[in-house]
Amino acid sequence: MYGRLPIVKMLAATVAGTAVISAVMLPINWNGEGASTAAPKIDELLDVMIVLSAFVFSLVMVMLFYALWKFKAKPGDESDGEPIHGNTRLEVAWTLIPTIIVLFAGGYSWSVLNDIEEKADNPLTVSVFSQQFAWSFGYPGKDMAFSEGEFHVPVDRQVQFKMHAQDVIHSFWVPEWRIKKDNVPGITTTATVTPNKVGTYQLICTELCGFGHASMRAKVVVESPAEFQKWVAGLKRKIPAPFLESIKQDTETDPVPLSTGGA
Repeated sequence: MYGRLPIVKMLAATVAGTAVISAVMLPINWNGEGASTAAPKIDELLDVMIVLSAFVFSLVMVMLFYALWKFKAKPGDESDGEPIHGNTRLEVAWTLIPTIIVLFAGGYSWSVLNDIEEKADNPLTVSVFSQQFAWSFGYPGKDMAFSEGEFHVPVDRQVQFKMHAQDVIHSFWVPEWRIKKDNVPGITTTATVTPNKVGTYQLICTELCGFGHASMRAKVVVESPAEFQKWVAGLKRKIPAPFLESIKQDTETDPVPLSTGGA
């Protein structure tokens, strides 16, 4: 049945649909301002996924509407539909094409992730503690200096966040950095970010963690290295013992000692 389809016309309609959808969707700044070296790479990955999705959507819609038009019942025809035993070439095509798309998307995403997470020579390591419903932070380079509700990082320096959840699953997300990572009780999860714009941002929990989830935010300040050093030097508190205990209990697959990566 499908072997007689006007393939060329259907492909042309699919390409046209892909072009129209892409022209509408791509100019929209879906992610907002970018403030890290990862942001343009993530945005480009999203654009590629939009084009691929537009192609798949257009192809499905073209085939659907063609089938509705070509094989609709004639007025007054109340007979049963003709028995169909399948089409091997069509079934191979609709299996092979999605497989190629998924493999390409997975390979491309993997490449982008590896690029983003490539370690720099002198990263700053910051411990992140999440609990209902607050964020707190430890800086190992200053006698484990501790802050609550606000953290600072230097601009143009890679930061490796070592995250420890104290109760339930939370999620670490600064929209301008594009990086989002779950904080899972019992394990240490990591996120690697290189902020490249001075400014004030917000850390947002994006994992529903209870009644106070919507208010679980923290102030993020990206500043010059000198201002960052001054801020860390002014911290008076040390990481509380329960948080240090959670670091010991959590299991890391690729641990970085807490004493390294200091300010």
